[in-house]
Amino acid sequence: MAATPPAYDLAIRTDEQRIRKALAGAARTPFWLEDPGRPAPQPALNGSTETELLVVGGGYCGLWTALIAKETNPSLDVVLVEGNEIAWAASGRNGGFVEASLTHGTENGRRHFADELPILDALAAENFAGFEAALTRHGIDAEFQKEGVLAVATEPHQVDELREAVTDGTTFYGREALTALVRSPLYRAGLMQHEGAALVHPAKLAWGLKAACLRLGVRIFENTPVTDIKDQGSSVRAATWAGSVRARKVALATNGFPSLLKRNRLLTVPVYDYVLMTEPLTDEQVAAIGWTKRFGISDTSRQFHYYRMTSDNRILWGGYDVVYHRGGAIRPEHDQNPETFARLADHFMRTFPQLGDVKFSHAWGGMIDMCTQLAAFQGRAMGGKVAYSSGFTGLGVAATRYGATVMLDLLDGKDTVRTRVKMAKKKPLPVPPEPVLYPAVQVIRNAIARSDRNGGRDGFILKAANAFGFSFDS
Repeated sequence: MAATPPAYDLAIRTDEQRIRKALAGAARTPFWLEDPGRPAPQPALNGSTETELLVVGGGYCGLWTALIAKETNPSLDVVLVEGNEIAWAASGRNGGFVEASLTHGTENGRRHFADELPILDALAAENFAGFEAALTRHGIDAEFQKEGVLAVATEPHQVDELREAVTDGTTFYGREALTALVRSPLYRAGLMQHEGAALVHPAKLAWGLKAACLRLGVRIFENTPVTDIKDQGSSVRAATWAGSVRARKVALATNGFPSLLKRNRLLTVPVYDYVLMTEPLTDEQVAAIGWTKRFGISDTSRQFHYYRMTSDNRILWGGYDVVYHRGGAIRPEHDQNPETFARLADHFMRTFPQLGDVKFSHAWGGMIDMCTQLAAFQGRAMGGKVAYSSGFTGLGVAATRYGATVMLDLLDGKDTVRTRVKMAKKKPLPVPPEPVLYPAVQVIRNAIARSDRNGGRDGFILKAANAFGFSFDS
């Protein structure tokens, strides 16, 4: 008897003409950035300026750093510089999943921070509460919805894994019970995470943080890339395309872009994640899948999908393929990947065949920063005048706020729980440089795909990688 094929794989099983029709005319820009509330960019920096705190990078981590610094000390002069427009990169392209975890899942946490998991869980809960409180305090309308996130099993072995993962704040659903929440022929079970999980409109979150920073007096310069930083004794000088900033302290929040600190350049890898967005579903289509509440969903394979409903009943569908481009190149043309879009469309149609000939209105990709421990790391440089936070590995919507608080503690020389835990001291293993890295990534990707096909069992390659401290699953 032939083996049952996996729910998701590289093969295209949906009629390719149907896929082409569904993707025809899809906009290449992120859906979130088309919101009519998109603010105009702040002027670029021309000339030189001085400040007490310079924040490099206008994504979530940089914005949280500037905002918290000004809230803590309103008299502090803070400058934030962004190389493009705020929300143009990962902060405006992601799925909008807000999860409290700082360790990218319990298993990954045990692998790297086993002795500190209770402390990290408490810090994660505190950070999540602070995230929500800040949105309320600053009147940020990020479409924050705390309906939870549902993990679904699409393979037999995943059912027991979900059942064993039940804790306080979660609910397990068998196949039949799950149909009360959402219906798919691929679902075998589900685990709803009620606490520490929410959804946001990603770009509205970034724009709201920007507006709050401006109200508090943060000086923001957009379209101002920093090309170099130099230690000048009592200060740090950051060179930009058309000027410079001299600062007493600097926080680096540059995501997966090449670090301004050479020693950190092999600690993160820029990888691309891709997303589809459907046209708005009709009431009949929503009823057909039974997904009427605003919770997010992800499957539990290593190569997993994440998906959620928008306020106008579109389904965002992303994940599975995580693509590293040779040489770590970060280019606009990499935001499009027709092969991945076709695969995502195929997987979507397998998951919700009852939606019929649904069409996709948007198809886009974006770069995220990945590190070998699948959890962010922080540190100091230049005698403590510079702090950095990076390696969020797709778990940055909430965790970037935590990274911001650690950077500020480090810059102030504070001895806090955040600075004492291993996460603030331990660095991920560096990745090998090119030309070794690209083929190594392909080997690991193939090993992960084999694991998903073989009931989640690790082969030699993944076992060896994990033994040496390289994480490739959560």
